[in-house]
Amino acid sequence: MQSTTISEGHTVPHHPTVSPHRSLKESEKYNCDEQVEMRVVSSASDSGAASVSDLKAQTKRQRLRARVQFATVCGSMYLAGWNDGSTGPLLPRIQTVYGLNFAVVSLVFVFACVGFLSGAFANLYLDSRFGFGKVIVLGSACQVIAYAIEAGALPFPAFVLGYAINGFGMALQDAQSNGFVASLKENPEVKMGILHAVYGAGALSSPLVATQFAQLPHWSFHYLCSLGVAFINTVFLVAVFGLKTQDECLAQIGQPAGEKGTSEKSQFSQIFRLREVHLLAFFILIYVGVEVTVGGWMVTYIIDVRGGGPSSGYISSGFFGGLMIGRVGLLWVNKKVGERRVLFIYSILAIGLELVVWLVPSLIGGGVAISIIGVILGPMYPIAMNHTVRILPEWLVTGSIGWIAGFGQAGSALLPFLTGIIASKTGIKSLQPFLISMMAFMTVLWALVPRTARRIE
Repeated sequence: MQSTTISEGHTVPHHPTVSPHRSLKESEKYNCDEQVEMRVVSSASDSGAASVSDLKAQTKRQRLRARVQFATVCGSMYLAGWNDGSTGPLLPRIQTVYGLNFAVVSLVFVFACVGFLSGAFANLYLDSRFGFGKVIVLGSACQVIAYAIEAGALPFPAFVLGYAINGFGMALQDAQSNGFVASLKENPEVKMGILHAVYGAGALSSPLVATQFAQLPHWSFHYLCSLGVAFINTVFLVAVFGLKTQDECLAQIGQPAGEKGTSEKSQFSQIFRLREVHLLAFFILIYVGVEVTVGGWMVTYIIDVRGGGPSSGYISSGFFGGLMIGRVGLLWVNKKVGERRVLFIYSILAIGLELVVWLVPSLIGGGVAISIIGVILGPMYPIAMNHTVRILPEWLVTGSIGWIAGFGQAGSALLPFLTGIIASKTGIKSLQPFLISMMAFMTVLWALVPRTARRIE
């Protein structure tokens, strides 16, 4: 082996039969390839900085459009909250009008669950085929049709069919709204909290209206109010997003398209191979189920067990009002303690307050405790969505959040249905131990969710 001395004191080892100049060129080529590789690696880490720079370059018109877009997806979440908050005050009246027991009246939740799950699966196909704008408008239009069916107080089989169509539409909107906000680069954690606080505002306001209609002869006319809200939501979605894809909508506000995956596998296949996605989906399913079970069956519990009057429906408003306050008011606590850690604290506090509702025979005390439970449960959903963004690859975030949100929404039907089945055998007094067990299970699921992202090719 010989060596050739080059200027600046470098020596290049080479074989006697190989030109030293050729070795030098190969060395330079290697160094050049290394630099290109380093630039590729660093480009991923620099993407966040680049997006921040792009956002700073937004024009005044783009910033205004960004606010309008965010307000519009918040409108979809308001409609979701309005829908979930309506069922509780109307449930005793539906039982009376149709002459149903707890098990049969719970079919409204079964049909809604079928709609939610169908919508969650359909969203994965529809999103890639038609895009954000068309899918979210389809979801809102489905809710318009559903409320038109329910407002007529048709025979019970037709009435519950409306719940299935409603669930399908809600799953599409829930998936698209969460995915859109998760893709935003400017303050996504705060915006996710506000998005779900607006859900709480819808769930707060609807029981105030539903409680009044529940005492009127034309109780089903409440669904005409719901139809009006859904129709207005549809008009705004068409006007603001114009049936465009998510990347086109983001381009309108000066935000570049997100990172794209290089895998040859379909997005559907990639999402369903991720253990994190399934754990988060089941966590959200139990969480949403607990949330809607408290807001729905708690009114019946207060009337039957605590001797509450017709105005007990307002307790549901207190719970959802607490939910709304918690999602915005506790943002600073989440940041101070850390979102993963603080969720365990919230779970323990919620279980403690649920024990108060169960074991302390006080109507007023129970009502106050239920409102505080709402405050504590409030931040959990946006915390889970923010954590999803942190631990999943960017090109799978929108699809994954869509599946998690859509599948999780089925919990708003599944757990209330199970509550009805159990109550038909043991009485509505079984509600509290059931809720406590579900809260504990939810906490275990959260403990199993990974803390950090794992490398995905």
